[in-house]
Formats: sequence, C-alpha cells, structure tokens
Amino acid sequence: MPVATPGTPSLLRAMNDRAALDLLLAHGPLSRTRIGHLTGLSKPTASQLLARLEAAGLVVATGTDGGRPGPSAQLYAINPRAAHVGGIDVTPGRVLAAVADLTGTVTATHEVPYTEGADAVDQVTEALGGAVKAAGLHRCDLHRVVIGTPGAFDPQTGRLRYASHLPGWHSPTLLDDLAAALPMPVEYENDVNLAAVAEQRLGAARGHGDFVLLWNEEGLGAALVFGGRLHRGWTGGAGEVGFLPVPGRPLVRQVTRANSGGYQELAGVEGLPRLAAELGVETVSGPAAYSQDHPDAGPHGPEVAAAVALLARAAAAPEGAHLRFLQDYATALATGLASLVAVLDPEIVVLAGAAISAGGEPLRELLEAELAELAPSRPRLVPGEVLERPVLRGALESALAATRDEVFDTSR
Repeated sequence: MPVATPGTPSLLRAMNDRAALDLLLAHGPLSRTRIGHLTGLSKPTASQLLARLEAAGLVVATGTDGGRPGPSAQLYAINPRAAHVGGIDVTPGRVLAAVADLTGTVTATHEVPYTEGADAVDQVTEALGGAVKAAGLHRCDLHRVVIGTPGAFDPQTGRLRYASHLPGWHSPTLLDDLAAALPMPVEYENDVNLAAVAEQRLGAARGHGDFVLLWNEEGLGAALVFGGRLHRGWTGGAGEVGFLPVPGRPLVRQVTRANSGGYQELAGVEGLPRLAAELGVETVSGPAAYSQDHPDAGPHGPEVAAAVALLARAAAAPEGAHLRFLQDYATALATGLASLVAVLDPEIVVLAGAAISAGGEPLRELLEAELAELAPSRPRLVPGEVLERPVLRGALESALAATRDEVFDTSR
C-alpha cells in the first residue's frame, strides 16, 4: 500500500483513527456520539471510523449505556486481544515475567528463582513460558517483550555493564542467544529506567517532561528524563549514581570491580542496620518484618527487608533515636542527590524503591530540608505512586507503547 502523504484522505483517516483509539484507552468504553464530541468529528464520520476499526479487530462493541434518559447507545472499547506483550524483571533473587493485553491489563505472571550459574536464556524462557501459558497464549502471540535488568547492555559491545552482582548475564553472545530463543522482538532496559517509565505513564511523573527518579533497593540508582525521553548515556550507564564519589566516604577505586562507590556505601541499604545500631535503634530483620509493614510491596532480599523494616518503624514514630536515624539517612541521600540537582536542575525528583518509600512523609520532609541546604535549586520531591512491581510495570508499559504504535497505525 502506498505511504500516505500530508493532506491525503488516508493520512487524515489514520490520524482520526489514532485519536479515537487513544481516547478509548484513556476513557474506557465510549459511544459513537461521545467519540464524535471528543474528536470533533461528525456522527457519520465517527460511525465510519468505528466500523473501520471494528473490521480491523481493534475495537469491539461492549454493550450499551443503558440507564441514561433516551434511547440506549452502543458502546465501543479497545479489543484487548488485538495484541499482547510481555515484560520481564530480572534481579539477583528471581526472574519475574508478566503478560498484558493491549489495554494494559496484566493477564498472567510467572516467577522462577534466580539460580547462580544457571543459563540466563533458560531462566528467561522458563519465566516467560510460564506467564504465556497461564494467560492461555503461545509465545508467538506476543508482539514484543521488554526485559529489565540491573545495569545496562552496552550499545557498542552488547555486554551487560554495571551489574557484576548478576552472574550468568555477562556472556558476549547473550543478546544474540536470547534473540534466537524468542520469536518476538525483544528490548532491554535498565531496571530503574523502567521504574521511571512506570511513573511517567501511570504515576507521579505524569505530565512532567524533566525529572529524576531516585531509587534505593538492592542498589542505589537514578533515572534521568529530559524532554520526556530517557537519557541513557553513551554506554547505557547514565544514572548509575551508586558509583558517585561523595563527601563522607573514602574514594572507591576500580568501582566496577567493587560494584560499589561512595554514594552506594554512604546511602545504600547495607549500611542502615549499622547506622541504626550506632544510634541505639532496635534492629529488625527478615522478610516477615518487612511484609508486615509493607504488604503490597513484594518480597526482597534480607538486606532490603531489614532496612525497610527499620525505616517503616522509624517513620511511624519519628522522635528520639528514630528521628535521628531518619535525619542521618536523609543527609546521606541528600549528599548525592544534591550533585544530580546541581547538574540537571530537574522539575521534580520522584523518590522510589522500597528503602526510600518506607520512610514515608517524615523522610521526604527531612530530605527536602537537607536538599534545600545543599543544592542551588529546589525541585519538588514527590513519592513514587507505582508501588507494586514498578520495574515489571515499566517493562510492560514500554512494550505496550511500541506495540500500540504498530497495531494502531491504520495507514499501512
């Protein structure tokens, strides 16, 4: 079919089709009259548009708007089965896969334990295969898969960098091996970047084109968004702020071998139990303490679980030793964040990851006060809103954005 050119009827139809599809995604089922009102199209044109989209399998009739005065009107909605995507979240503890339909509804998940020394391709295919099967699909039904990992795959070499704590993922042929094993397009993204995608599309960063997401769980990292787009850097390492040299910690040399740096050692979760003990805060540990305080945040390793339990209890009673603990942690976080703010001058900073979210409003207020003392500008600090599996959610949202652009392009 010829490519549409500006001003041609086929291009105008495609633009109207996409506008209607985006409205159905945003609002849910709509009537022909409502679509016409929102798009400015006449009733006959809206009817032709819906008939065209229904014939293409992109929309389905879903009932009527009964209950309103006057005759009932037919409602139309996005056909959720028009396309499916997959997302995978890889951590040193597990590989978690999910399948979502075209509306973004997650239809199935499947998790396999991360086994050191196990083949990465086998773990990905097992996790994805389990999710696809649970969704009642086949792997070839997926239009696209996005895989999130710590670190980043170097675009020049194809090798995973900044993630030595993920053994089994550093083969120079890994990306080729995964491409050969999976029948759909596969993309790879840093896990913190995907958390930022989730916040940008669904959470605290909606409507903001320039923001930083600061993340603290198993590692300390950041995602940088300029003009609405992720900034990844030349080797994919933009945002690996755990390697930052910071005041208060000795310089860490050969940081990639140590897989750590000054900011990670100053503000990472591994140092929080020691800080609590120095201040006389009773330490707690174990997944049970963590899940009791944050039942919706999901399981984490013992270091994160212990840190989150400490922070949640301190935030629940922010006085005395608990308050000093939160103050010291806020100072540690602000020390590195001030450098980011001074260089990037973001509109907002989204505070995310279990070890920051657990501190709640008391920690945010203390961090805001510290940052005002250390940084030349004062971005608004906002808590992350996507609390349940944000990396996996970001992977699905990233896959959905590309897939919708493909299947919604009715000009082809």
